[in-house]
Amino acid sequence: MIVVAIDIGGTFTDLIGFDTASRRFCQAKSLTTPHNLVQGIVDCLDKSGLSPSGINELIHGSTTAINTLIERKGAKTGLIVTRGTRDVYAIGRGNRPEAYNLFFHRHRPLVSRALTREVKGRLLPSGQEFEPLDAASIAAAIDTLKAEGVEAVAVCLLHSYVDPAHEKAIGAAVSKAMPGAYLSLSHEILREYREYERMSTTVVNAYIGPTVGGYVANLESNLAKIGFKGDLSIMRSNGGVMPPAIAMTRPVAMMESGPVGGIIASARFGQKLGQTNVISFDMGGTTAKASLVKDGEPTLSPGYYVGGYASGHPVMLPMIDIVEVGAGGGSIAWIDEIGALKVGPTSAGAAPGPICYRGGGTEPTITDANVVLGRLDPDNFLGGTMKLDAAGARAGVERVVAKPLGMDAIAAAKAIVDIAVSKMSLAVREVSVEKGYDPREFALVASGGAGPLHVMAIARELNIPTVIVPLFPSHFSALGMLLADERHDFVRTFYSDLSRLDFATLRDVHAEMAAEASGSLRHNANASVETQLDIRYVGQEFTLSVPVDRAILQAGDRVAIRTAFDALYEHRYSHSSPDEPVEVVNIRVAAIGKRVPLAFPQVEAGGSTKAARTRPVYLDDVKVPVICPVYEREKLPAGASFEGPAIVQEHGTTTVMFSGDKCQVAPTGELIITVGAA
Repeated sequence: MIVVAIDIGGTFTDLIGFDTASRRFCQAKSLTTPHNLVQGIVDCLDKSGLSPSGINELIHGSTTAINTLIERKGAKTGLIVTRGTRDVYAIGRGNRPEAYNLFFHRHRPLVSRALTREVKGRLLPSGQEFEPLDAASIAAAIDTLKAEGVEAVAVCLLHSYVDPAHEKAIGAAVSKAMPGAYLSLSHEILREYREYERMSTTVVNAYIGPTVGGYVANLESNLAKIGFKGDLSIMRSNGGVMPPAIAMTRPVAMMESGPVGGIIASARFGQKLGQTNVISFDMGGTTAKASLVKDGEPTLSPGYYVGGYASGHPVMLPMIDIVEVGAGGGSIAWIDEIGALKVGPTSAGAAPGPICYRGGGTEPTITDANVVLGRLDPDNFLGGTMKLDAAGARAGVERVVAKPLGMDAIAAAKAIVDIAVSKMSLAVREVSVEKGYDPREFALVASGGAGPLHVMAIARELNIPTVIVPLFPSHFSALGMLLADERHDFVRTFYSDLSRLDFATLRDVHAEMAAEASGSLRHNANASVETQLDIRYVGQEFTLSVPVDRAILQAGDRVAIRTAFDALYEHRYSHSSPDEPVEVVNIRVAAIGKRVPLAFPQVEAGGSTKAARTRPVYLDDVKVPVICPVYEREKLPAGASFEGPAIVQEHGTTTVMFSGDKCQVAPTGELIITVGAA
């Protein structure tokens, strides 16, 4: 059986395949083709040497969904709401996180007020019908949207999370009158209270639906043309995979489709090495991402704001908790209006790319700075298949940074890297320190083409004692997709004081949700169902998601639920109030179709640990380079050990070790590095 994963990043498209019979890997990397993303996938398949007809399953992760939203290139969208709620989406929340920012801007709605149409008919929070649906108002709303040439329609009615009957009726009317329009009904996307967040999530799904749905359909078609006959799976933001049909109806579920693969892989490799608590750090060409894995499981968030909390679009679907900063290898260095050096968030991307890529880039990037410092070998990038322009990189750093700041090129390049490291360290702090976790109790797993280049500096800054550079770090997100289970999450508001909770009704709702979740699985032979209750103290606004066993629900054990909530609250906030009343707000159910674990090959032991060569590299001192031994990773045997300063080169990335760092090669090939200053 051959399983292949393909991850499209901002700069490169990565492929990794695994033959379960021979236990052999293959990998390929090509520049991302922004004008036609599917072409990059086809290019990778060609480079890999794999026959598409021989692939049993292809798993794909992409930034198409989030890019469509951020770049505001989605469909012209209309919104149908309950009479009296027309301005809910435009008003949003009244919070202003940046109180002293004179240039603060609220979120820009994806749907104009003119395309937000009201219909008569209302449900009460209990689900009881207060006012019946009015057919004439539905027809009028549809006529207006049709006349305006709307391509997608979102429907979000008041309290439809309790009873979706009204939304279903409107959806049927829209489908009949506008058969070519993309339709998104809120109860099919998010059955949870909070009207603004539910409305925003539904609108985002409709807005990106035609583009993402068309992309997935085009991918299926193009793969079929080249002979692929296996199963196509799409990576979703919650760390699982889904069939293409679900991706086309719920594209909002693949917002962070690409990066989550690396987090899944970090969790699995950490467990294999006895490190159940790890922080995943992925630095690619456009951004750097960090996420925390506790007790072998990635941290899930109930939702996030695309574009930032201050003025982004809330998408309230379960997703792996990721903090992302604009510090990738292609992030551009620039001088602001007061003469301060900045790095990112603007990226050179795949086209034109960093100066050293010879693709027409003119602005210096983090990658260019690493070339100037000697940390990247211009003659041995991507295994020597791509020659870098070292002279051009140095000239760009001198022109844009060094001369304006009155410094030499080496010092300027070091400053660019230091600023990037500081930004990325803050991302690691945000997923650890700010969530109540001490990063010194975690191992840092580095991935992405640029992750191992900078991970040792980040570990030093945060006193993290251990760094793991896994197998295929530059293909790590794709590798994680090979390990990802199929997963479908559902949430439903179920509001009750815990002391008066009706367990009989709760069990009925849970059974209905579990059946829906399990029914979404493509393969459910090894399926399991996980349940959480969102609980809070009475009077609070936000909740904590508390894992609850099926046995506890069957027994109606309030004490066990309360004890679990208090323990979680104590851990998160360092205090709890066991005597205060609490209430249940939502029930969450996840159906997980377990994938058969892949048996990775062992690395041979007993070979030579001798460095292949040496080269001068600027590390801490910008005046004098260090003559670093350069090790070729594929030649390092299991059990090999060596100390820094050193460089470890492989096909897709380079690991930089500083003085005092000690590296040992694990039996399965991972580099386990003890940080010298930690």
